[in-house]
Amino acid sequence: MSYFGELTEAELGLFIDLYELSMAQAYRAEGMEERAVFTLHFRKLPPQRNFILACGQHYAALLVASLRFPTEQVERLRALNRFDEDFLRWLSEFRFSGDIRVMPEGTPVFPHEPMLEIEAPLAEGQLLETLLMNYVNSESVLATKASRMVHAAHGKPVVDFGMRRMHGFDSALRGVRAYRVAGLDSTSNVLGSFRHGLPASGTMAHSYIQAHDDEMEAFRRYAKIYPGTALLVDTYDTMAGIDKVIHLVKSEGLDVSAIRLDSGDLGQLAKDARTRLDDAGLTDMKIVVSSGLDEWGIQELVDAHAPIDSFAVGTKLGVSEDAPVLDLAYKLTDYAGEPRLKNSPGKKLFPGRKQVWRFRDNEGRYRYDEIGRNTESRDGEPLLFTAVRNGQPVGPAPDLEATRERAREALKAMPTRVLALDTCEPPYEVKVSDALERLYRDALAKVTPH
Repeated sequence: MSYFGELTEAELGLFIDLYELSMAQAYRAEGMEERAVFTLHFRKLPPQRNFILACGQHYAALLVASLRFPTEQVERLRALNRFDEDFLRWLSEFRFSGDIRVMPEGTPVFPHEPMLEIEAPLAEGQLLETLLMNYVNSESVLATKASRMVHAAHGKPVVDFGMRRMHGFDSALRGVRAYRVAGLDSTSNVLGSFRHGLPASGTMAHSYIQAHDDEMEAFRRYAKIYPGTALLVDTYDTMAGIDKVIHLVKSEGLDVSAIRLDSGDLGQLAKDARTRLDDAGLTDMKIVVSSGLDEWGIQELVDAHAPIDSFAVGTKLGVSEDAPVLDLAYKLTDYAGEPRLKNSPGKKLFPGRKQVWRFRDNEGRYRYDEIGRNTESRDGEPLLFTAVRNGQPVGPAPDLEATRERAREALKAMPTRVLALDTCEPPYEVKVSDALERLYRDALAKVTPH
């Protein structure tokens, strides 16, 4: 078998930390087979984040429904000499039998709110921890970063150029799905485009210019092969490169739709380029910029009224450079009908099955959320819904275009301060219901020494 960095379907069950298998075997050996609830949430926002755009949780839930341990994988586990035959037989027959409730893809989410809740026999739920956390962490981090860039661009297109420095195939491919949800306009990632329906786009690299003896001739040949292309003008001298493009269009009639700036003072160069193009009568030719952009760089250019038509973003998007990880936790909150919690310093955990309601003000903007017990009812919008019931998907995978629109509308309804690039004050309010607070206090009293 050849390995190219992605999991095969047969290996999915082994994408797991060893202790989860060890704990599952111990649970079964002790006869602890009653139903449990596990909650996936994060405790705090990353630096300079006012929300997280939840992404990946519904797909992860559907993935769980197809999780198997084929014979060849069970044999690999047998070779560890750690698991008994009864447990290995159980794995070979594994079929997830529980329920999974998730937030909709593209939902802005806040600390302590369940992005996903599993209710299943204890050992089944324990096996899913690493798979779910990895899936939701990467897509939510990337979707959040992308949404900030889209917001900073104020309606101008943002294009993904980041796959070359991302952390592996899987991150680069699933990242495109997150980018589509977040509102990016296109991607250079061809396979990601085919898989997730985000249009493919791209210009050229400096190496094409360098490979030719003459920059003008490189431009000429490329534009003849790709009418309507964008040409990269900063390989040697940016303004001289722009003059060559103008000559090709005006004197030779070549079809060039845009120039791309990839170095230097992008704001000033864009202004100078716009003046040069307009003076030549090329008022419809667009200006694309790249070169290490993030949301702050985009916002600075927009605030300076730089005449830029679209932004190409790479590494700082693909690795979410300033906030590459989410403080996710996957914790047991109920077992055998009894609430369970953790009371470690700085790691408060609300027990039990939960629901999150989102409330609007009189103008239709979101005002606050409330986390409560799932037996409560509120007149707000409930966010958690059942994606898997008794081990079977309740419906198909989310429609990505509908998800993209839902995310856009949800962010539009958020208070303006929440969309700011810097940390907002006050933060978006998340309340905890009286009933959930009582459950927490009662559960804590049972485990706290007197």
